[in-house]
Amino acid sequence: MVLQRIIVAGILCGGMIVQLTATAQSPWIRLGQRPSTLGLDQGTLDLQTQAFRLKLVKASQTVAALSPVTLPGFDFTPGDSIKVRSSNGMYQLGDITLRLRAAGDTGWKSYSTAAGRKPVTALTAGAGVLAAADLAASLPAGIPLQVKRYWEVVNNRLTLRFELSNTTGQPVEIGALGIPMIFNNLLAGKTLEQTHADNVFFDPYTGADAGYLQVARLSGEKPVMLVVPLGKTPFEAYNPLLDDPTPRGIGFEGFHEWMVHSKAYAEKEWKQAQPWNEPTSAVLKPGEKRNYGVQFIVTDDLRKIEKTLAENGRPVAVGIPGYVVPQDVDASLFLQYGKKVKEVAVNPAGALKITARPALSNGWQAYSVQGKTNGRVRLTITYTDGTVQTIQYKVSKPEKAVIADYGRFLTQDQWYVNNNDLFHRSPSVISYDYEKKQQVTQDSRAWIAGLSDEGGAGGWLGAAMKQLVLPDQKQVQQLEQFVDQTLWGRLQVSEGPEKYGVRKSLYYYEPDSMPAGTYSKEINYKTWSAWPKKEAMSLGRSYNYPHVTAAYWVLYRLARYNKGLVTNHDWQWYLQQAHRTAMAMVQHAPYYAEFGQMEGSVFCLVLKDLKAEGLQTDANELEGVMKKRALHWKSLKYPFGSEMPWDSTGQEEVYIWSLFFGFEEKADVTLKAILAYMPAIPSWAYNGNARRYWDFLYGGKLSRIERMIHHYGSELNAIPVLTEYRRKPDDFYLLRVGYGGLQGGISTITEDGFAPCAFHSFPATLENDGLSGDYGSGFYGYAVNTGSYLVKHSTFGWLGFGGNVQVKGSTVTLRPTTAAANAVYVAPVGVWVTLAAGRLQSVQYNTVTKAITVTLPAADAHVANAYVKAEQEAVAYKGKEYVPSATLAKQGGYYVVPLGTQSKNITLQLSSR
Repeated sequence: MVLQRIIVAGILCGGMIVQLTATAQSPWIRLGQRPSTLGLDQGTLDLQTQAFRLKLVKASQTVAALSPVTLPGFDFTPGDSIKVRSSNGMYQLGDITLRLRAAGDTGWKSYSTAAGRKPVTALTAGAGVLAAADLAASLPAGIPLQVKRYWEVVNNRLTLRFELSNTTGQPVEIGALGIPMIFNNLLAGKTLEQTHADNVFFDPYTGADAGYLQVARLSGEKPVMLVVPLGKTPFEAYNPLLDDPTPRGIGFEGFHEWMVHSKAYAEKEWKQAQPWNEPTSAVLKPGEKRNYGVQFIVTDDLRKIEKTLAENGRPVAVGIPGYVVPQDVDASLFLQYGKKVKEVAVNPAGALKITARPALSNGWQAYSVQGKTNGRVRLTITYTDGTVQTIQYKVSKPEKAVIADYGRFLTQDQWYVNNNDLFHRSPSVISYDYEKKQQVTQDSRAWIAGLSDEGGAGGWLGAAMKQLVLPDQKQVQQLEQFVDQTLWGRLQVSEGPEKYGVRKSLYYYEPDSMPAGTYSKEINYKTWSAWPKKEAMSLGRSYNYPHVTAAYWVLYRLARYNKGLVTNHDWQWYLQQAHRTAMAMVQHAPYYAEFGQMEGSVFCLVLKDLKAEGLQTDANELEGVMKKRALHWKSLKYPFGSEMPWDSTGQEEVYIWSLFFGFEEKADVTLKAILAYMPAIPSWAYNGNARRYWDFLYGGKLSRIERMIHHYGSELNAIPVLTEYRRKPDDFYLLRVGYGGLQGGISTITEDGFAPCAFHSFPATLENDGLSGDYGSGFYGYAVNTGSYLVKHSTFGWLGFGGNVQVKGSTVTLRPTTAAANAVYVAPVGVWVTLAAGRLQSVQYNTVTKAITVTLPAADAHVANAYVKAEQEAVAYKGKEYVPSATLAKQGGYYVVPLGTQSKNITLQLSSR
């Protein structure tokens, strides 16, 4: 039974297993004890359409099950928990919520068909109608509207329609209208195998009349369901149903509703927020009727969502390189709809410059997009038939400026120096409270103030990874101070049998052993997360080891390929530290080391560098322990175990090692799961946004269960997605999703350089969290994965992701706009060109000769040589090696290019060997 699974489940967090106590169980126990009002004892109606098998509860005519005809054993809705979720207040698919006021009233009255259920009155079904009901019995007495609901087939599509009639003698304003989207995202108490077989995730495109909800199985396998508007039912807002008593937590994100009108919420609960769309209401005159509804469509692949939308007459938008637009990027927008564009409006006015371009084939309309004013921007497209589509953009400074700002904030505002610190955290980059504009030296969550775990290591990890992207000598010196004075010997054990072990936190709560006044009385330390010293000093949480490994690895790379940037140790010392830390994870934290680690791909980077440096004994040792882990994952159906019941952050490492060791079937399983929770949607917030909904509890300031916008999972999951794209450059969908995650991760950095743990999705907030938290883990993903992509699309032509493209005859030139400007993928030939030192000024691709010419700037104080590598990553082009036309020495797998006082061109061409 689902209830039994939920009750006995354990929750693992912060490296500790928290068993469900009687108190923790009580919400589920109480839920099962509530009186059932749904009328399950009266049976169900079994119905079928061309695409679905629909089961309705007779008494309520809400959905008991919704199964695709192609997979009849699967249910998109939480039918497996309908008995425990059958009391008042439990929303079902088929319910409706309203806020209404009659003429002359100043306040809104709320109505819901879920609040006080009674059997609805069935209506005679007409042509195409599967079931119909008057919902008056399930609505409070005195409601000024008559509400009827129809389950029907319209144009061969399953349709849910509500007919609202004003039966009074005065106008009635609809200030809010919501259609609960109740699908089976209830993971609590299930194994990974069960969740991937039974459950779905759903993502909103609040695009007004063009909006839709995509519902994907956790496995990423077909089918995929789309919920689209019927007639004029705009997707205006996505509202969490916080009054539904289903217990929300790590295993359940909660349900949301499709908001058609939201003015009543905007006036009250949301009045402090900037909404995605302009809030609306509708007025029904006496005797007037209005219909609202949604339709359900099935497609067999996530990649076919846009094709399916177009086939069903829905507007489609594709933004290139996405919907995060740095001001120096020449972006594009492609629209496909059966009607022409009548008007394009930008809010705030002038924040984007939109220029129409000649129409393309297959009905695509093309536009140039230029960012002008930093911040959130809503683009509103009105078509000639009155259909309105909105697209959410985020405009930023040029990427290089964003990353420079981030580095300055970390090493100035977050740079902590206190020689009297009782917890030995000085010097370091410490957590930061942006709302208070102060460093966080105390928190009830030990790790936040303790420099470890993701929520405390985020600051210094981000500072380290920033140097890989945009090195700054003063900041590198600060990083070296942190490593020598705080990391090595304090956060990491430097001697004895536990050498190289990484502690869970330098900060701890132990008032009896500390001087009076050490701990603030304003903080509630009566919580499991206020670790005592013994717990804080534990070495058993494997997730802390990649952070430390990454810091050493960055300093190795800087010392190895740059001149004078790193001075405290030679490159050999840093590489050995990285290697020994990776080995220590398996030794000192063996249980959690069985799982994929966030940033765990750094171990593969270390292994490759050990091999490149000829340190074969060390490489063999590291490869051996990593293969053992990968073989364990290979034995599992879904190898995404974690300290959490379900997670979206271990997939990065699982994919990388599965691919490395040739376990491609397991890499494919991993990739499909990633794509299920990482959508391509016309919104900077959701495009490439890997699902995460509990880390505001562990790394945020505003603590609640809530879908997080571009938490660190976006950038980490972009690693496997973009790696897979480079292997299969014909899969354009992968590039869009991966690049969306990559850019989404840095889209939340403020203009002065503060990076929050994530952006809040609840419509009452819609702003950055106030705490830096675990942002650095995501920035690792950005730093090791940033690059430019030159692509030839069959419809859209030559495109640049992370660079601006010019075409002149047979020469295509890309000028990188990324902060690092150290990598470019030339998709037509599958070549990944990377630099270990130096920058790319431009990249030229000759469509006739297939030659690639990179232009490198002159030498500077730290870069005397550029180090260039050209790797053939595309599976289809394996064996076609690109080499320099000139003879160049090699070091560590890179071609060494001496730089002078002028820029230099290096041509890479197909080897004749």
